[in-house]
Amino acid sequence: MAAVTKENFPPIGHAVSGSAGAMFASTLVYPLDMNKKVSDFSSSMEDEHYASAMDGITQILQREGLSGLYAGLGSSLIGTASTNFTYFYCYSFLRENYNKRFNPRGGTLSTTLELVLGAAAGALTTLITTPVSVITTRQQTLPPNERQGIVETTKTIIKEEGIQGLWRGIQPSLVLCINPAITYGSFEKIKQFVLGVLKLPLTPWVNFLVGALSKTLATVVTYPYIMAKVRLQWRPSREMKDKVIAYKGSFDVLARVLQTDGFFGWYKGMSTQITKAVLQQALLFMMKDIFTNYTVFAFALIKAAQKNKSA
Repeated sequence: MAAVTKENFPPIGHAVSGSAGAMFASTLVYPLDMNKKVSDFSSSMEDEHYASAMDGITQILQREGLSGLYAGLGSSLIGTASTNFTYFYCYSFLRENYNKRFNPRGGTLSTTLELVLGAAAGALTTLITTPVSVITTRQQTLPPNERQGIVETTKTIIKEEGIQGLWRGIQPSLVLCINPAITYGSFEKIKQFVLGVLKLPLTPWVNFLVGALSKTLATVVTYPYIMAKVRLQWRPSREMKDKVIAYKGSFDVLARVLQTDGFFGWYKGMSTQITKAVLQQALLFMMKDIFTNYTVFAFALIKAAQKNKSA
């Protein structure tokens, strides 16, 4: 029986270490995510306007306390774990099986192929995990007196919008499958450059910097659809319902934002999104490597225990 190493690590192992690293990173940067989603709609709210990310965090703290910065954290962590577990499993599974069938010598995959594998894994992940994203967005953007728990929020969405309401924003979400594809595809290419050209060892901090660069590139390319997805999944508070016309789809969001705020309205709040996304992704890549080491060790212990039991 072959020893468990990073090289022969099964997809389930990558899924476990990836989701663990993602949950750790998500918890650390969650206040930025909370502030970013709320500030997307601050221009529509008479009593709220955030001049910057720090101003938004300060106002939320003053109005709701520390718990306000972590509203919806439970559903967010469920979403983070399920999304990253599914993505890392699908991506590792597809990559492993492609290499077995079409690349048995272990040659370097092209950038295009990395993007295709990443997009395929992202599409499968999106179909499975979009309901959690919808629930989290509702919990984050509703005022405190209208927030509900995970189960209650789910029931409310189904009651008001039907079961399809849990997949609201699925169109831009599927388009955004290119985001992790760009992230992980560029991460692999930048990593190869770091190893092959710069001759640097892949320490946690090198992984952090490579992850930050790859996520920045992906965020800049896809940000208008990130904004459209959040606006589609948002629901106005009771006080705002009569003042807001519901969006019909992602193109309606982009058209209306272009009309009211111009081209740069598509990129409103991008600096906060980049800060949050880059920190989260870079921490994920850094911590995934650390969690992978522990997971490899755990898998080796389990295999050894099974071997001793059968002996």
